[in-house]
Amino acid sequence: MHDLQAAIEVLKQGGAIIYPLLALALAALVVMLDKAIVYRRHARLPESLRQLVETYDFRWEDLDRGIADQGPRNYFGRFFQVIMGNRTKPAWWVESRAGDEAQQIEKSLGRGMWVLDTVITAAPLLGLLGTIFGMMQSFKLIGPAGLVNPGGVTAGVAEALIATAVGLLIALVALFGFNYLSRLQAQTLDEMERLGTRLVDHIRLDTQEAGAGHEAA
Repeated sequence: MHDLQAAIEVLKQGGAIIYPLLALALAALVVMLDKAIVYRRHARLPESLRQLVETYDFRWEDLDRGIADQGPRNYFGRFFQVIMGNRTKPAWWVESRAGDEAQQIEKSLGRGMWVLDTVITAAPLLGLLGTIFGMMQSFKLIGPAGLVNPGGVTAGVAEALIATAVGLLIALVALFGFNYLSRLQAQTLDEMERLGTRLVDHIRLDTQEAGAGHEAA
């Protein structure tokens, strides 16, 4: 509790620029928490379902049941449903529709990432602006007769340093979050593309087997 109060007192010494910096920090935190929930709840695929797709002789009914268990908001389920709903069409048609759905999913996963990108750029600049304000406040206390108020000069320098430090800290945290979430997004889309290729290959096998059956008949 004492450490928290001390941190608050330090932030107060950072001047008015601390408030927009805290707003940026809050925005970045909200986006990162939201993305963490999205990836945990809607962008995960059970290993059993992944192994089922990897098996070329699986039954479509089993895959349909597995997808239904994931709920309608699961991104993998949405992607697989598009392929399954068009599996009677030619493979090129299925690939086209799957590609369209993958683009929509990519947009959904990337929603809000611009906020982190903005925080990464804006937080250090705001900190620098706070530094300029603090130094200007210090220089005002230096009159023709020399240093008028040493305590005021020290406060101005402290304001400058605190604003810079807070801005850099917020930018670093947002940068780590942005890179981690970007990596998760790339991994999710790569896995989706790979498993989608397996499903399209299964459709091609079904088509070939059906064609061979007609020729044999």
